[in-house]
Amino acid sequence: MNATQARNTLYALAKSAEKEGLTTRIHKRQDHVLLAPLDRLPAAWKLEALPSHSLRAAQKEFGELIPRAAQGQPQVLRRGITPVAVLLPVDSASGVLSSDPAAHTGAAPAGGAVNSQGDSERADARRSLATLGDAIGVALTSGPVCSPAFGLPGLDAATGGLQPGRLTLVAAPPAVGGSLLGLAAARKTTLVDNRHVLYAASGPNRDDVFRRILSAETGGEYPRLKQGHLTEHEQRVSQQLVHAPLMIDDGSDLTAEAIADTAPHVPDLALVVVDRLQAAHSARLPLSGNNLPDASQVLAGLARTLHVPVLAVVDSTDPTLLGLLDADVVVTLAPTAHPARVQVTVAERDFGEIGSAYLQPDLIHARFTDAPESRAAELAKAALPYTSGAQQGLPASATHALAALRTAVGNGDDAAVENLGPSLVQAFSAVTQLPDTVEGRILANALRAYHPALQAYCPAVHVDTEVVAADTTTQPSEPQQVPAEHPTVVQPTTDSRQVPDDVDEGDNEDDLAPGDEEDEPEGAVFPGLRILKEAVNRSRMHPIMVIRTEERDSGPWPLITEIMDGEPRWVHPDVTSTRVAHIKANGKRVRRDRLDVPDSFGDGVMCLIDRNGSYPSACSAVPLAPNKLLHTGPLDAFDKTKAGIYLIDIPEWNRPDVPHPLGRIIARPDDQGRAWVTTPHIKQLEKLVKAGHLSAMPTIHDSWTGKANESLFKPFYTAARQARTELVQIGGDPYDAYKTRLSIALRLLWPKRKEQRSPFWRPDWRMSMVAEASVRHWTTAFKAVQEGHTLIALRNVDAAIFWTPSDTPPATYRIGTGFGEVKAKFVKRGEIIPEGND
Repeated sequence: MNATQARNTLYALAKSAEKEGLTTRIHKRQDHVLLAPLDRLPAAWKLEALPSHSLRAAQKEFGELIPRAAQGQPQVLRRGITPVAVLLPVDSASGVLSSDPAAHTGAAPAGGAVNSQGDSERADARRSLATLGDAIGVALTSGPVCSPAFGLPGLDAATGGLQPGRLTLVAAPPAVGGSLLGLAAARKTTLVDNRHVLYAASGPNRDDVFRRILSAETGGEYPRLKQGHLTEHEQRVSQQLVHAPLMIDDGSDLTAEAIADTAPHVPDLALVVVDRLQAAHSARLPLSGNNLPDASQVLAGLARTLHVPVLAVVDSTDPTLLGLLDADVVVTLAPTAHPARVQVTVAERDFGEIGSAYLQPDLIHARFTDAPESRAAELAKAALPYTSGAQQGLPASATHALAALRTAVGNGDDAAVENLGPSLVQAFSAVTQLPDTVEGRILANALRAYHPALQAYCPAVHVDTEVVAADTTTQPSEPQQVPAEHPTVVQPTTDSRQVPDDVDEGDNEDDLAPGDEEDEPEGAVFPGLRILKEAVNRSRMHPIMVIRTEERDSGPWPLITEIMDGEPRWVHPDVTSTRVAHIKANGKRVRRDRLDVPDSFGDGVMCLIDRNGSYPSACSAVPLAPNKLLHTGPLDAFDKTKAGIYLIDIPEWNRPDVPHPLGRIIARPDDQGRAWVTTPHIKQLEKLVKAGHLSAMPTIHDSWTGKANESLFKPFYTAARQARTELVQIGGDPYDAYKTRLSIALRLLWPKRKEQRSPFWRPDWRMSMVAEASVRHWTTAFKAVQEGHTLIALRNVDAAIFWTPSDTPPATYRIGTGFGEVKAKFVKRGEIIPEGND
């Protein structure tokens, strides 16, 4: 590009060079330069060796920097004090470096740096000096930070992820499992996000690290794995882990300086984990005892120099020691009176505690899981607006009782929490109605869930019918969805359409109306379309949101059809399905299903399972090709780095008790018994082959693919999940508006009518998303059947029907109102199957 274009997009170009290794050729009249990654000129890492400029200053003086670089004096671009890219000379005819750039490093002025005003006489000025404009420029071009995380939603919400440039300590007493949090972050970053991790093991060796990862990934017992006894499944997973971008350094002489020397040589480094810093001195472990304060300073410097998060585990919670280590963030683990719960608090230096969470230790499998919050904790959260004084309307006795509960929950004092139950009941005995506000309704729901005696004290408060339905089928041990402390309350947009969580679209039109393609107005209850567009635009892969009209009649696009969703439309062969007339409560005459279950199935009832948010849940990790699909033809094997559509033989499926894993795809094979499928179904078939449920992977006769990405829709999923958590407690118009806008956003990925405008036209994205939902729906039902449950019908992406004892849903499903959880209803033999708002 020319110099003007480059100046206007300098922040983005520098980021592309730093993060993706991209090189940009820039010209100004006869001068040609390369804006290149630092690995093209290693000397650029040393700021004192070459002229360097903040991005803000470089943008102002860009017209002068180009001729300097073109004449043989490389110019380093930096963010703060961190080099990010370099301008190098290039031959205008050949387009290659005009000579060895390292030969020009002597051309830098004394001191090597050029300050933001370009004044070489002030070369020794502080290079870390930056204007507010520098920070704003970086923030506006960077977008949301996709930082490494632990992969534990509760803890990740409390920490905000592991931020680049910061040293985070995980402090835990011995035997509590602090090392497993370091391992969790490494697993999430390298196995889920496919990013490079340096795992510095001081104490455990590389065999220990591997076995712990294998145990956590497979659920195999860690003690057994230490003996070398691996099942076939564990051996297969081990082979899959071979290519994970995890670098382990377990040298006996492992020092902080050695880690700092090694880290710059790890390509595309995303995270450094140090497992562990030992409080007690050990002659064989340099990272122990009195060496720790100096070591932490080195690790903090490493984080800042490479602009990556460094996570170090220390086997102590001694505040004196933690103060000496002086980390940016301290994550402290503390056992509670309940052996299945560990409390985690998160504190920032000079700021104090910023969050907390509970984890459930699973030490036999070398991992933690998010611990479901107790109903007392839910009530404590719901009480916050009243105990903090932000909301009024409760008697003083009720406010005091709630404040005492919050204190007991915050202190992890389970005995005090239990003793407060009668006090709370007595305090609310005189309350006939809670405030008719959002906070009041959330508090009402939490009170009902907390104690049965409180059911009668808030009769006038509206409760969403979906929540009530879920509560009537929830077993006492099941965790409830936790409402947000401060839900955002805005007016719903006007839309008369009522859209259920997952609409059975079939082959009908997309049910979009003129104007749906417009961004939602400010204050919309859920601006789904705006959120989806922003999620796609954040991707570094520069996704193509719309395939041009002239290209849609050729290539892969005519091959993509609705049946590629793979939705099951299945009823057990021994069960008879009949459509019968039914009159709803409002007098409307409709037709409903009736399933006649034979006596051979024994005593029982039909358990209707309804999955919450199947489509948005699928957005959490659906494999997509953000750019165009290229014709890759027949394939010998599925390439996990690609995504797209594949022409395969329909595999045989001989189990009568479970539908075919490809759902309705098998209903329309071509003349040779083949069908086109999307990546989610290919991945599903691979898993079934590995587990022995299919004899062989079907042949891929043809394919159209592109580079795969599983996180393209992840921000949309996160926003939809958070909004649901808040709005499902409110119900009414806001919740209906949320469902409507969510459905419209996902339908606009592939508008069917030519006259329908949309910011998207990617049928492969749409069908892959629905296929991912179908695969998850089928897989969960299949697991239930494997555990001995009787499946009698499976349909769409959210409805399953089992034959079970009364009030006994299959244990493979989790009852609740959150994404991935289900509602369960029970219908006697011979009755109709309710649908929709029935």
